[in-house]
Amino acid sequence: MLSGTDLIRERRKRGWTQAQAAALLGVSQPYLSLLEAGRRPLTAPLFKRLGRVYVLGPLSMPLLEKVDTSPALLAADLVGLGCPGFNHALPRRWLNPAQVLLLALCLLRLQPEIARALPWVAVEYSNLSWPWLVDRAKLVDCQNRLGFVVTLARKFAALRGATDVAWRLGQTERIIERSRLAREDAFGLGNLTDKRLTWLRAHRSGDARRWNLLTELRLSDLERYLVPDHR
Repeated sequence: MLSGTDLIRERRKRGWTQAQAAALLGVSQPYLSLLEAGRRPLTAPLFKRLGRVYVLGPLSMPLLEKVDTSPALLAADLVGLGCPGFNHALPRRWLNPAQVLLLALCLLRLQPEIARALPWVAVEYSNLSWPWLVDRAKLVDCQNRLGFVVTLARKFAALRGATDVAWRLGQTERIIERSRLAREDAFGLGNLTDKRLTWLRAHRSGDARRWNLLTELRLSDLERYLVPDHR
């Protein structure tokens, strides 16, 4: 969440007066002054405008308590985060990456390409607000799904040679491990037949078994993202 001090810094970084910035944002100069003084809250629509006008990254977007979600909206979220493999000509939503991960983890069914993208999000935005995400995941009993994604992300970061990112994710992984649930859960597969459950229990990866998850997702599915990042 941006503070008033952050707003002042971003405006001055661009050499704008309050009047110039206010005009670009579509608000009055007195109102911008109140925002920068911390005397008015930043609404979600204004955050979006700030993101476009100040060219802020996704990590600057607010963490909201209620956000609509669906597979189509998640694809738009991943486009907004710059995830490879998605049609970047499509409409996009601008959400904080921690928000995107939480939305995806809460869904019973996920498209395979969306599930594969989640570890990428954790790696690319490894300095996201992990305490917020871990707490929200625990509230809805999704910490095992989150732990699994973070485990894959840590190993993926190591494959890319991003040792600092792998270390950061490892720290988060250990925190989630403390609240790992003993009950079995499915990750992004929807309702499963008994036959399918039996097959998944026998063929899931060691990482999925560790997090008590039934899923086909494994580290080798992330090879498509082992390309240089030119963003």
